[in-house]
Amino acid sequence: DPDVDRLALVNEDGTMFGEEYTLVAVADYILSQTVGNTVSNLSSSRALSDVTKACGGEYSASAVGEVNVVTKMKEVGAVIGGEGNGGVIYPESHYGRDALVGIALFLSHLAHEKKSVSELRATYPAYFMGKNRIDLKPGTDVDVILEKIKATYAGKAEINTVDGVKLDFENTWVHLRKSNTEPIIRIYSESKDEASANALAEKIICEI
Repeated sequence: DPDVDRLALVNEDGTMFGEEYTLVAVADYILSQTVGNTVSNLSSSRALSDVTKACGGEYSASAVGEVNVVTKMKEVGAVIGGEGNGGVIYPESHYGRDALVGIALFLSHLAHEKKSVSELRATYPAYFMGKNRIDLKPGTDVDVILEKIKATYAGKAEINTVDGVKLDFENTWVHLRKSNTEPIIRIYSESKDEASANALAEKIICEI
């Protein structure tokens, strides 16, 4: 990335490691050295929460945006955090996304684990993320739509309204965020397989 703030990795066989898993892998390394808390934004993979809990720490989610992640990290005293776009924030270095710091930590992790990149990737929970959007007519009251979705799923899912509406189910989640610059709703979904992630997004799109 030109700003050197996001890190995407490629496996030794040419396949993608997955930018959502950059932070997961780096956090796994940091947590193996120092038990602590982690933070990512609401649209990032659940894999970070899984890894954090397995290491004895607590995971927290923030609104989307680097400044929001940093604020939450300071609030909970997180030892590592970032965003699912490959942005790694390591407070021991500084409170900002830094791909070079991410590279150093990732390579340290590889050296300690003595695994290939693909072997390391295979040790993490497998999630698939779908990224969709709905284009709305200008003037559409998006807040009304989000309130109706929230009401529809009250009691059926864990609901987070820190940034839009996120519905957390047992094995899946979907996050709806409105754009501040154009009449669209961004819809991110995640599940154990690609078909389920896409099906959940399509279900919400149809309901909207």
